[in-house]
Amino acid sequence: SPYIKFVDNKHMKTENFSTVTEFLLVGLSRYPELQLSLFMLCLIMYLIILLGNSLLIIVSVLDSRLHTPMYFFLGNLSFLDICYPSSFVPPMLIIFRTGKISISFLGCILQMVISLGLGCTECVLLAVMAYDRYVAICNPLRYPIIMNRVRYLHMATWSWITGYMISLVQTTMTIVLPFCGNNVIDHFTCELLAVLKLVCSDITINILIMTVASIVILMFPLLSIFISYVFILSTILRLNSAEGRKKAFSTCSAHLTVVILFYGSALFMYMKPKSKDTKVSDEIMGLFYGVVTPMFNPIIYSLRNKEVKEAAKKILSRHLHLLKI
Repeated sequence: SPYIKFVDNKHMKTENFSTVTEFLLVGLSRYPELQLSLFMLCLIMYLIILLGNSLLIIVSVLDSRLHTPMYFFLGNLSFLDICYPSSFVPPMLIIFRTGKISISFLGCILQMVISLGLGCTECVLLAVMAYDRYVAICNPLRYPIIMNRVRYLHMATWSWITGYMISLVQTTMTIVLPFCGNNVIDHFTCELLAVLKLVCSDITINILIMTVASIVILMFPLLSIFISYVFILSTILRLNSAEGRKKAFSTCSAHLTVVILFYGSALFMYMKPKSKDTKVSDEIMGLFYGVVTPMFNPIIYSLRNKEVKEAAKKILSRHLHLLKI
């Protein structure tokens, strides 16, 4: 094994360190009696995620009435909700069935970059969607001008760029640190905090940057969502039309439900005091954050949105008619 030399003013000391080429994901493998049940549960939820979000994307693309900024952002959210669980659920299912808990160093780093980038992107995207609803409800006459095609394309693009810039910075700062042979990750995925626990050098800077990034990517978007909805609710309450209030509440309540589910689990994971860390709660919240929320998103938007339901029925009836012919 390669070795590293430490030199100080008093003496020189040589210690042997093993090179880390793979990691062991031991999180959910501690419950062998639950492996089959967890496999079936995660597989069913993953299939629902793929089906629900894919249908939402297809409906928003095929129905011309849904070619608006709101459904463009919703399509981005659905694509994101497909990609995020896909970064760790298939390997997790393999672990449940084969018991092989190892993942290569490169595979772990890629998983960390992708999942963290998607999580950060969703934070920004939800804030962008709140701004879109603010303009649509509070400034309806100027909405086509403010949310023109160029602007909403730029907003979506910068959501992805911002998310992955933050992910690349934090991941790069982690992988350059020495792991010293410790390769057992006490989690079911290569989550940033779990990987940092394996580092055998000072991670104060990493924790500081992670805290700042968490505040920027979690608190700032959440604050902008809160401010947007203060104006939205005040505008809705002033509407004279009961039907208009109902439609506005229906659209906004779907987005607010998604925001609460996503930010609630994210804040619990990344902003809770370190003294509150528990392995079981972290893993349960990780599953909720990574699997349950993406599964609920298309259900929430389809059930609470009359336009989506009508578009889905129209497309379904058209295809059934073609099959009969």
